[in-house]
Amino acid sequence: MIKLRLFDTYSRTVREFTPLESPPPGQQPVVGLYTCGPTVYDYAHIGNLRTYIFSDTLRRVLGFNGFNVKHVMNITDVGHLASDADEGEDKMEKGSRRTGKSAWEIAEFYTAAFRSDMKSLNILEPTIWCKATDHITEQIDVVRCIEEKGYTYRTSDGIYFDTSRLPDYGHMARLDIEGLQAGQRVDMGEKRSPTDFALWKFSPRDQRRQMEWDSPWGVGFPGWHIECSAMSAKYLGDLFDIHTGGEDHINVHHTNEIAQTEACYGTRLANFWMHGYFLQLDDTKMAKSAGTFLRLQTLIDQGYDPLAYRLFCLSALYRAKLNFNWESLDGAAKSLERLRQATFDWGPAGQVDQAFLEKFGDQVNDDLNMPRALAVAWELVKSDLQPAVKKATLLAFDQVLGLDLANWAPKEEVIPDEILALVEQRQLARKEKRWGDADALRAQVTQAGYEIEDTAQGPRVRKKGL
Repeated sequence: MIKLRLFDTYSRTVREFTPLESPPPGQQPVVGLYTCGPTVYDYAHIGNLRTYIFSDTLRRVLGFNGFNVKHVMNITDVGHLASDADEGEDKMEKGSRRTGKSAWEIAEFYTAAFRSDMKSLNILEPTIWCKATDHITEQIDVVRCIEEKGYTYRTSDGIYFDTSRLPDYGHMARLDIEGLQAGQRVDMGEKRSPTDFALWKFSPRDQRRQMEWDSPWGVGFPGWHIECSAMSAKYLGDLFDIHTGGEDHINVHHTNEIAQTEACYGTRLANFWMHGYFLQLDDTKMAKSAGTFLRLQTLIDQGYDPLAYRLFCLSALYRAKLNFNWESLDGAAKSLERLRQATFDWGPAGQVDQAFLEKFGDQVNDDLNMPRALAVAWELVKSDLQPAVKKATLLAFDQVLGLDLANWAPKEEVIPDEILALVEQRQLARKEKRWGDADALRAQVTQAGYEIEDTAQGPRVRKKGL
């Protein structure tokens, strides 16, 4: 099996992955993984959830390769303003006004909703959840560190990071700083550069915020970007293995995380920066702000199993945009049903086929090439291997796929005695090679609203449409 290779957005190259820290003899290597979590002012949409399926797949592939993953995910429950350029209202305050609940209440409500979506999609729980509001002290400490090293300035509304002090600011996003400055059309207020960003915002003088804290600079709240720098460094160190997020984080949020960390610690925070790409609805980015989004619950209400959506997402490379449509989701649902039924029908699991396992591993280790990995899974299903071997091997694949195949069983269905009698008569006709009678009996079963599927274990009868 080839060694794991991953695309690093920072270097724009596919590199072989090696953990930064070597383990003690006889122990698994530990990999530090940080995932930018949700801003909990509203429900996650299925485009957001595609990013978390990508991060979960990465985590599972790391485990498949024998790494012990320490996975940290944040919850943004303060400081994320309506605009990434530090303008507009705090999204939590906005959500509070929309719902009539306090900012603290909606944070708790939408965090629970997000965690429920994760469970429905069989996304593994992170090792550590960390909320921005639980780490105000850590964020203040990092801002103070940046200030002491001369990278900040004060305005009437906050403490800002001076990006001009960092020669390689914007490297990961390949930002054209001069072009951004020349093309600036929006009033920057007291900001010195359009790329400068808030580390700490002061509470407005004419109103009291629901979420605000004392600080060395005055009462206020942290900027959005500082939370991830502070919390990831606390739990994983100031240089850890992998940082993930959505492609929309590249130009601003992750670029600013790197700037803060370079200023304070002298590192780029993560050895690998990895990003999942957008889900599109009719070739348009799915976004809450535009009102063009679907929740996971919407799919469930339409009769889809959430794991059909997971399989749909696995059908495309994580670094490629994916267009959502109902026809494709129908195809994924049918494929999931086939995998489940095959796994169930194969009976007890036997030994894993190492040749197939290695073939599967070569695909997932090639920068998480899940479409090709799924092709290997279907090749296994159609192979001439013994059922017990196929089951064991597919379940080994499912440690990465995350489709929970081992725990599925068909719904118990009560078949009327008269239908069972027809099926039994058909079996006897087939045994006696009375093919015309067998076809006629099948037709009677079909006319009654049932269908017969002939399997190696005998006929399976079910109501049509199930």
